[in-house]
Amino acid sequence: MGDLLDRGAAFLDAQRHQHLSRPVVYRRGTDEKEVQTTIGKTEFEQADDAGLIHRVESRDFLVRTAELDLGAGPILPRAGDQVRETVGTAVFVYEVNAPGGQPPWRYSDPYRRVLRIHTKHIGTET
Repeated sequence: MGDLLDRGAAFLDAQRHQHLSRPVVYRRGTDEKEVQTTIGKTEFEQADDAGLIHRVESRDFLVRTAELDLGAGPILPRAGDQVRETVGTAVFVYEVNAPGGQPPWRYSDPYRRVLRIHTKHIGTET
């Protein structure tokens, strides 16, 4: 019968991928690939030297782990990579990054099918 939760997670991932995703370009250096992604967000809290709490919101891109392949096999995101999202005639450029020493990505499910990539907006091209 297999792992019922694993099968359920696979079904939900297929539905998310088919009905809740859009294409973006993932870039590392000069290598890039169009991948399907679902948009999300994560809120981070970080205390400064004075003890004040600052909230930072990350734009997240959920990408299938196996799809993030720039030609030499699947890769894991790293700080400095870019995600380029086209909306109409504008291209929104995001840098893979997370505040406060947090990792710039994490697995979005217990089966490691989907990566949640944290980014910050660094520019818009028109």
